[in-house]
Amino acid sequence: MTDRLHQTVAFAIPGDLDTRTGGYGYDRRLIAGLRDHGVVVRHLAWPGSFPYPMAADMAEVAASLASLPDGEAVIVDGLAFGAMPDLAAAEGLRLRIIALVHHPLALEPMAPAAFVDTEREALRHARAVIVTSDTTADTMRTVYGVGREKLIVAPPGTDRVAPAARRGDPSHILSLGSVTPRKGHATLVSALSAVRDLDWRCTIAGSLDRAPETADALRAQIEALALPARISLLGEVDDTGPLYADADLFVLASLHEGYGMVFAEALAHGLPVIGTRAGAIPSVVPDAAGVLVPPQDEIALAAALRRFLTDPAIREKAAEASLQAGNALPRWETTVSTVAALLRRLD
Repeated sequence: MTDRLHQTVAFAIPGDLDTRTGGYGYDRRLIAGLRDHGVVVRHLAWPGSFPYPMAADMAEVAASLASLPDGEAVIVDGLAFGAMPDLAAAEGLRLRIIALVHHPLALEPMAPAAFVDTEREALRHARAVIVTSDTTADTMRTVYGVGREKLIVAPPGTDRVAPAARRGDPSHILSLGSVTPRKGHATLVSALSAVRDLDWRCTIAGSLDRAPETADALRAQIEALALPARISLLGEVDDTGPLYADADLFVLASLHEGYGMVFAEALAHGLPVIGTRAGAIPSVVPDAAGVLVPPQDEIALAAALRRFLTDPAIREKAAEASLQAGNALPRWETTVSTVAALLRRLD
């Protein structure tokens, strides 16, 4: 491995690093990759209550930062950073703080409007801000006032995999994402109900514990629409590879994505993609690889599903374009090298 740094960086992450979401997956791969570059990465495991920390949690975080030596570089995951403007101000002169923003906290459905102000204030005290897409970089500049010189775009990498073996009888629809309001699963279930006359089955894989009320409402919706035999809620899955391999079509109706790692993974597996024109998704999914509809538009989503479920030629053409796009996606080594270069500049 080239560009070995032989330095130390702290990496502060709230909650369980092994959580199966795109953001935590990004953090895991970045830690492993930086270590391969010779960086000594000290993982700071912060309380999982962020972005709504209790006073005791903030005291724990303050002590964690205070324990770091003057001048140390510390990457703080955005799930915590946007909720700690006072600590960012207090420690920003002493430490070289780097914010890692997967997507702004205020873009979560039902997030307090005050998150815009707290995140903007916290970001003022960061030496650099890592974002995962040009879309999020634009938001950082236009909404949060982050200067272009502080922004580093480091998109997630995508591993090369074997293309999915599409079976198609019945068509297997795969949707990957924690069952939270932002992922739009309720819109997907409504759209699936509108195409119940077609032959399909759907697997929804993702944590059912991050937003229990949303998961309960989704179960009730599936039951009320008489679809339990056709829609499976798997919960969190450690290895999603077999799910992609068994799927014919990937669908996720997100309200926003700071990048959309599962969309990139679907492309890498050569799956036709139905998604939304939200956040960075249009920059990840090319037009030829599927179709993007407005968020929360179950009618448009149902129409897209019907089109792809009834026309094998359209699916096959989209699958070919998807695989081609997947082969052109960034790799993790590029992601890590980008962040490693930032650490060298700040050293």
